Amino acid sequence: QVQLVESGGGLVQAGGSLRLSCAASGRTFGSYAMGWYRQAPGKQRELVGISFKSGGTNYADSVKGRFTISRDNAKNTVTLQMNSLKPEDTAVYYCYGRADTYVYFWGTGTQVTVSS
Repeated sequence: QVQLVESGGGLVQAGGSLRLSCAASGRTFGSYAMGWYRQAPGKQRELVGISFKSGGTNYADSVKGRFTISRDNAKNTVTLQMNSLKPEDTAVYYCYGRADTYVYFWGTGTQVTVSS
């Protein structure tokens, strides 16, 4: 199984920024589409965005223009740069990889809390 480990979560004031990182062991990130989901208490898990193997990206409307996914296949890392954070962005953020077979690999999550 591919292992994904997220880091960079924490507490930030509204309007601030955070950058989440995800590192993989096992197969290179180049084999997968990579992205981020989030889940707030009492809510369904929501797709934040995805980076395809080509480097192209899609984002949820709620974060488009504020969040950016970047990938470095050589380092087996993917990041989520979050700017202009809002309280409604508060959630546990999960990194995932999607194989060509549509098998998914998940990280264990990192908490992001946006105050005020």
